[in-house]
Amino acid sequence: MKKNEISINDAKSISKLVVDLMLEKKATNIKLIYVHKLTTLTDIFIICTSDSDPQSKAITNHIRDNLAKINIKPDHIEGFQFLKWVLMDYINVTINIFNKEYREYYNFERLWADAKIVSIEKSKES
Repeated sequence: MKKNEISINDAKSISKLVVDLMLEKKATNIKLIYVHKLTTLTDIFIICTSDSDPQSKAITNHIRDNLAKINIKPDHIEGFQFLKWVLMDYINVTINIFNKEYREYYNFERLWADAKIVSIEKSKES
């Protein structure tokens, strides 16, 4: 499936694209949390850590702009004003971009410990 053929309802394809976009902006500690069996909030949470506010802004803008190019727009974005924890809600996929302090404090993985959690390793060329 090509990028421009992704449906808003195709959570797995959107997630793969989002992970690639996060890696392009050097996000770290990326995890996919499959919660579709546990909640109706979303199907997949994608979380990552950024090293700075400018990096959080860059990751957020990169994801938003690239998904918009294929007509996938967020239902809403929260936290962009402060950049400590940015939440991007694409209904079936919810993206959380944390700074290190907030990621540690909220320990998002613990909240969803019953879900399948997949860690994404950086590619070798990173």
